[in-house]
Amino acid sequence: MPSFSDATRRIVRTASAGTAAALLNARSLSSRALNGGLPGTTAGSFSGVRAAASPLLRNRAKVASGGVAALALGALLLPGHAAAQTTVHPTVPGSSVFSASAAPQQEGRVVQVSAPTTYKQPRSASAQDSVAVAHNLAQPPAEQPQPAAQPQPEQAQPAQPAQQAQPQQQAQPAPAPAPAQPGWSSPAPGAPTSNPYHKTNHSYAAGFHTGVDFAVRPGTPLVSVGDATVVSAGWAGAYGNQVVLKLSDGHFAQYAHMSKLGVHAGQKVHAGDRVGLSGNTGNSTGPHLHFEIRTANRYGAVIDPIKYLSAHGASNF
Repeated sequence: MPSFSDATRRIVRTASAGTAAALLNARSLSSRALNGGLPGTTAGSFSGVRAAASPLLRNRAKVASGGVAALALGALLLPGHAAAQTTVHPTVPGSSVFSASAAPQQEGRVVQVSAPTTYKQPRSASAQDSVAVAHNLAQPPAEQPQPAAQPQPEQAQPAQPAQQAQPQQQAQPAPAPAPAQPGWSSPAPGAPTSNPYHKTNHSYAAGFHTGVDFAVRPGTPLVSVGDATVVSAGWAGAYGNQVVLKLSDGHFAQYAHMSKLGVHAGQKVHAGDRVGLSGNTGNSTGPHLHFEIRTANRYGAVIDPIKYLSAHGASNF
C-alpha cells in the first residue's frame, strides 16, 4: 500500500502534468488549425476550434498559478524528515551548493592577551566576557614564602661501647746519639800533669817552666784542643818533633817531644782530632808531653794552659 508521502507526490505530478498538457494541446491545436494541418478543417471551422481553445489560452495565467499552488501544497504535505533531507546548506564562497558544506560557525570568539585588560569586542555587553589569557603568556604565580623550619630537638645518641684497648707495641730503644764533638779539650784527655806551668827553674832559658807537662807513655794519642789550622809540623831542636796550631781565637797551641806527627802544615782540624803520638824526643828527661799556649808564635809569649782551656769549657784533665 503506497504511503502518504508517495500519494502526495503523485497528486502533485498529476496536477502539474495535466495543466501543462492542456496548455500544450490547446496551443498545438490552434496552430495546426490555422495552417490547415488538420484534415477536414476549413477556414470556417477554424473559428470554432479557436473558440474552443480560447478559454484555455485566456486562463493560462490561472492555470500556471494553480500549478504553483499545487507544488506548494505538495511541499507542505511532505513529512518533516523529507523536507529536511532536501534542505540545501550554504557553502563557502566560490563553491557549488552540491560540492561542499559551509564551514561551521565559531561560537564565542576569544581574544588572547598577555594579561586581562579593558579590551571590549564590538557589541559586547561585558569588557571581559570574551577575553582570556594565553597559557604561554601567563605570568607564573608568585612563590609563597616557606615557613622557617623549626629546629628539631637533638636526639640523644646511644652510648658507644668503649673501644678495646689496643695492646701497646713495645717501644723500640732510641738509637744512641752520636757523641758530641767537644768544643775544647785537653791535649791528652784523662792524663795527669807532672810539672805545672811557671815553675821556677834556672836551667830553662826563660828561668821558669813555660808550659805544662802531661805524664803519658810513648805512643799515647794526642788531640787538638779546639778548631784550628796547622801552622807547622816537624823537628824543632830542643822540643824534638812538634806541632803548632793556630786556634780559632788567635792563640797558638804547641805540642813537643812527640814520637810521631799526624798532621801537616795548612791542614784544618777540629777539637778532638788526632794530631800525633806522644814520645821522648828532643831535650827530654823521660816520656811526656810538653804543652804550651802562646799569645804569639814565638818563644816566651806564653800563658797558663790549664786556666786557658778551663775558661773555654775543657774539663777532661
